[in-house]
Amino acid sequence: MATGVKRALLQPAGLSFDCHSADDLLTAAARAGIAVPASCRNGVCEICEARLLSGRALNTRNQQTIMVGEPLMMCRTEALTDLELEIDAVMAAGQNPPKTFQAKVADVRAISHDVYRVELQLNRRRELSFHAGQYLSVNLPDTDPCYFSIASSPLAQAVELHIQATPEWVSAQKVIDALIQGPEVTVEMPHGKACLAVAPEKPLLFVAAGTGFAQVKSMVDFLRETRFDQPVALYWGVRRPEDMYLRELAETWQREWGPFTFVPVVGDDEDNDWSGHHDQLVDAVLRSGFDWRNVQVMGSGSPAMVYTLMDALVEAGLPEGDFHSDVLEYAPR
Repeated sequence: MATGVKRALLQPAGLSFDCHSADDLLTAAARAGIAVPASCRNGVCEICEARLLSGRALNTRNQQTIMVGEPLMMCRTEALTDLELEIDAVMAAGQNPPKTFQAKVADVRAISHDVYRVELQLNRRRELSFHAGQYLSVNLPDTDPCYFSIASSPLAQAVELHIQATPEWVSAQKVIDALIQGPEVTVEMPHGKACLAVAPEKPLLFVAAGTGFAQVKSMVDFLRETRFDQPVALYWGVRRPEDMYLRELAETWQREWGPFTFVPVVGDDEDNDWSGHHDQLVDAVLRSGFDWRNVQVMGSGSPAMVYTLMDALVEAGLPEGDFHSDVLEYAPR
């Protein structure tokens, strides 16, 4: 029987996780937030298969030592030493290949004066693998794809979106109208590299503007399903109090989840200059007290907000590689 904590490295994804005494590898990976394909609940075996590249492991079913080069089932394998495993089914952050799905529109409802919560159900849900923080496109006929953050955890059965739409925002309003009128919609997912394939090993700071909260929700739901116990903070910036459309949810996280802190940042109602609100949000973040040499930052919002935030934090000492945002990919400067 193994004792102490061992470390397992999954290749080619390069993701690693701790294996505590008596944990099988599948359980240990799940506690770290790594999604390994498995269907044990359905009585189907051989899906969580990997190959041992180095180290020593134990088959808990027959108590035989697994030799380097041999296949193993992660659900019935215990680490005797640090391990390196090969499993092609586990993807690194942002490396899941996008697929097209027909989604059933299960629910569309207004949750604020201009934000709708959308729930989609996929008939081929088992074929969908994505990481917390990724996004999808809604593909309507004869129009360009519209991109929205996925607001639900990768383990959730339904896919949740938060869509800000008014008649003045033609593309988003067209999507809402189509979702209300039609029973199904075509989506392509997942997209995005600013996501969590595994629970990070350092404190985490979320900075969101407006419906950037949707991406945060996916990652918070994901982290709460793991053993993540590092400090987590959310700074959510909006122009008006009514724009903070799920404030009660963020306040519930703060009450119920020990590592989590929520800081709402509400701008001046009379100030219509977005840059002023960006500066206000960034100033609040800079006063957070984080050690910028030891924190991972996820920025969700407009390019102007994200780059204002990144420049300020890098100047304050944050390594640029610890700042993550989809803006860096789709709106490079």
